Amino acid sequence: MSNVVLVVDMLKGFLEPGHNLYHADSRRIIPHSLQLVEQEKAAGSEILFLADNHDPDDLEFQVFPVHCVIGTEETDVIPELADYVTAANLIPKKRYSGFFNTDLADRLALLAPEKLLVCGVATNVCVMHTVSDARNRDYAVEVYSDCVSGPDPEAHRWALSHCQRVLGAKVI
Repeated sequence: MSNVVLVVDMLKGFLEPGHNLYHADSRRIIPHSLQLVEQEKAAGSEILFLADNHDPDDLEFQVFPVHCVIGTEETDVIPELADYVTAANLIPKKRYSGFFNTDLADRLALLAPEKLLVCGVATNVCVMHTVSDARNRDYAVEVYSDCVSGPDPEAHRWALSHCQRVLGAKVI
C-alpha cells in the first residue's frame, strides 16, 4: 500500500498577492509542500489536489470574502506545484472539506492508502475539515506542520492541536 498526499487549496487565490484571501506568511509552506509532493511521488504515492471552486453567488461569501470563483485564475494551483497537477488528480470543491460533494471518498476507496498526508491552506478551515472527514472515515492521517498555514496564527495552532488531540491525526 502506498500513501495519498492531499494538497489542500494550494491555489493562486490563497498564495499569490492581489487576491482577497492572500496571506504572505502562508508562502513559507510552498518549498516544504513541494518537497513532500516530490518525495511522495518518487515513493509511488498518489497526489490529489483539492481546489476551491465557488459559484459567484456561493453562500460561503457571507462568511469569507469572494474567492476562488469558478473560471478565475484564483482556482489554479500555484506554479510551484503545477507540474504535478493533471485533470485526473484535481478535485474541485465548493466547501471546506475535500470530501463534501466530491468523489474524494470513492477515489480513496479505490486507492486504499496506508495513510493520508496533508498539506495546504488554511489550517483552521479547509485543512482541518478535510482531516476531520478523513478521520471519520478511519484513515490514518498525518498533517505536516511546516506544510500547512493560515492567516491567523492562534487559529492555526489551535487547529493543529485539535487535529492531533481530538481527531487523532498525527501532526509532524
